Amino acid sequence: MSHALGIVIESLVSVLLLLTIGYCMLLNTRLKRLKADEHSLKAVIAELITATEIAERAIGGLKHTVRDVNENLGNQLTAAAQLSQQLNKQLAEGDAVFRRLSKIAIAARPSSAPEPAEPEMPTAKSVAAAAQAFSDRRRSSGLAA
Repeated sequence: MSHALGIVIESLVSVLLLLTIGYCMLLNTRLKRLKADEHSLKAVIAELITATEIAERAIGGLKHTVRDVNENLGNQLTAAAQLSQQLNKQLAEGDAVFRRLSKIAIAARPSSAPEPAEPEMPTAKSVAAAAQAFSDRRRSSGLAA
């Protein structure tokens, strides 16, 4: 009976060893898969780092471009505002000169000739107002802002 008990114990140990070996083989395949996934994950991370660096450089370039554009656009808007003021002054002065010349021309006409009706000509102020309205409309539509 002791001989049969030894065989049963040895058989039980053999079965447990076979189960352990099978389980180790299963773990080995899972570890190989995990290792392969680790390599592909490292490759993806490297590509992501490269893409991030490229994006950072592009953002830096865009910031520089925006800064330059803002500077140039601000200078141009300031110059345009100054030019607009100068034009308004010159139009007002031109209107005044035109009115004085009209008065001189009317006074210089002989009194016997009938006065022709003065044609409807836009004044310098109305032209300046129209130009200002056009400029404001362009700014509000986002083309100059």
